[in-house]
Amino acid sequence: MAALGGDGLRLLSVSGPEPEPESAALNGAGPGLCCWVSVCSCLSLACSYVGSLYVWKSELPRDHPAVIKRRFTSVLVVSSLSPLCVLLWRELTGLQPGISLFTLMGFRLEGIFPAALLPLLLTMILFLGPLMQLSVDCPWDLANGLKVALAPQAWARCLTDMRWLRNQVIAPLTEELVFRACMLPMLAPCTGLGPAIFTCPLFFGVAHFHHVIEQLRFRQGSVGSIFLSAAFQFSYTAVFGAYTAFLFIRTGHLIGPVLCHSFCNYMGFPAVCAALEHPQRCPLLVGYALGVGLFLLLLQPLTEPRLYSSLPLCLLLDRTGASATSLCS
Repeated sequence: MAALGGDGLRLLSVSGPEPEPESAALNGAGPGLCCWVSVCSCLSLACSYVGSLYVWKSELPRDHPAVIKRRFTSVLVVSSLSPLCVLLWRELTGLQPGISLFTLMGFRLEGIFPAALLPLLLTMILFLGPLMQLSVDCPWDLANGLKVALAPQAWARCLTDMRWLRNQVIAPLTEELVFRACMLPMLAPCTGLGPAIFTCPLFFGVAHFHHVIEQLRFRQGSVGSIFLSAAFQFSYTAVFGAYTAFLFIRTGHLIGPVLCHSFCNYMGFPAVCAALEHPQRCPLLVGYALGVGLFLLLLQPLTEPRLYSSLPLCLLLDRTGASATSLCS
């Protein structure tokens, strides 16, 4: 058990104040078997998700509407079936969480409004600098900008734009469902909540390496630049995955990570270099620094578990380490 970070595999019973004995909770499955099943299940999910993108043979690039529509179909099928993988994992390991599978995966109404609003607000604070930069470069003033943003015609165009639907709806929903809602409940009993935050994003980051295949196939740059770009993408997707895993654990909801994922897809990676060369460089850099500072200051208060009622993953585990106290209380 020491090799697993001392977190153990004891489960918290919802119906009683005393945790179940480890042997009863595991139904005879040892911690080594549980970890192997958890890791293999996560690998299977990641491979299935990425593999579903390539079941359709096409000579068209990934941004072509026909390619996007086909991938919508396969990804939605895999994502819809992903809870079955968690169910199979539960049966193979014998773990008895004491709460429903969908609650464990963050599908619940209790505390849903703060879970939707506060993580998104926190993420927007982090992007204060890029939001200021976007506002400065926007050709409209605030009033006209709001009119454009809220116009039904604008939303109608978005809903018929396959790239917008992919980046703002389908990708955030399916990726957070597979890589957070399904993987974290399987990894947490093996590694503990803290290590799971940093283990889960590795599957998420590696899953984005498939872009290299298409870039090489369509010769979208030199081999060196493509792999350098892939390494950079892996780094920031892994960091982002750790952040949304943290949000998922601290709020016990899937909706917060999905909305934050959609927002970050819209904003893209912060254009720091452009800010350094911008005519209004000083206020923009102050905005960047202020956003990061406020984000770090508000990270714990805005994800305080008491704001979101009970936390399913914390109910799943009876943790005894210091990391459990900081994440679950």
